[in-house]
Amino acid sequence: MTEQSAGVEPPRQRTGRRTVLRVVGGLVAAAAIGVASYGSISSASAGNDIHASMTIVAPAAAGGGWDTVAREMQQAQKANGLINNVQVVNQPGAGGTIALSNFAALDGEVGKMMVGGTGQLAASIQYKSDKTLDDVTPLSVLFEEYDVIVVPADSPHQTLDDLVQAWKKDPKAMPWTGGGSFDQLVVTDLALKAGIEAKDTTYISSDGGGEAIAALLNGTAQAAAGGFPDNIDQIESGRLRALAVIAEEPMDGFDVPTAKEQGFDVTLANWRMLSAPQGLDDEQVADLEELVTETLETPEWRAAIERYHWSENVITGDDLKPFLDSEHDRIAALYKEMGQ
Repeated sequence: MTEQSAGVEPPRQRTGRRTVLRVVGGLVAAAAIGVASYGSISSASAGNDIHASMTIVAPAAAGGGWDTVAREMQQAQKANGLINNVQVVNQPGAGGTIALSNFAALDGEVGKMMVGGTGQLAASIQYKSDKTLDDVTPLSVLFEEYDVIVVPADSPHQTLDDLVQAWKKDPKAMPWTGGGSFDQLVVTDLALKAGIEAKDTTYISSDGGGEAIAALLNGTAQAAAGGFPDNIDQIESGRLRALAVIAEEPMDGFDVPTAKEQGFDVTLANWRMLSAPQGLDDEQVADLEELVTETLETPEWRAAIERYHWSENVITGDDLKPFLDSEHDRIAALYKEMGQ
């Protein structure tokens, strides 16, 4: 993911993968948020010229991962004159399902895109949402963010196998933590691959990566799964010890083996994607796909990839539907193991 001297390196494409997702709807408790946010989007970009005006919906509050993607995309598009007027609208609530429910109502409106990803899919399954990605138009998966398994620096567990063996002796006695629902899925998958009943695990949910790290350092939890960007500073400072990367392959420049290399085939990635409203014709979808491609090739986006330690994995076209289908099935199976 380095820039070439003659320009920027084009995004890496992945082919032959898995689409349809059962995603999303509005929870009754958050209906007021949904109605207000819908009005904001509708008035924000009413035209059909994507190069004149674009609204990017971040299905979470400002400062989170989806918001970061939306604002980095906004900056790249503005800096390179790809769109005259581009703004970000935040629609927090229910793991991204409120935003998806609202977005599904924007039938045929071409001047909007929504950020989403693994967490939104997971929330739709967890909350049994009444809207799905069948109700929007997926455009592209952009990149993956990998989890790491970490323990405090003074932990007696030096390897992932050390940790797993201690965990197996008394699963309920080893509390885990993480920064969100995706991290809990990683812990669940690791438990299953280690021969531990998912329902027997103790998982302390934290509100973001910072809170999860604090739980580790103050002894509330003994181990954690968390996003690499959230944990790298603590790992490099020596306060946390990384035991494994949750990825298909080792990460460049990070000398920690994957869980798969250590005998635990856990590879769930926290991918991020973009969608458009439903009801667009083929030409409109092609124009939006071209806009996304142009955005991913800008120096500003390339810099964001490096800055946030994102692992680029661009999936588009005929490869997108099979990928999303497969991810839905895998995550639904994990929730079933959790009894949800």
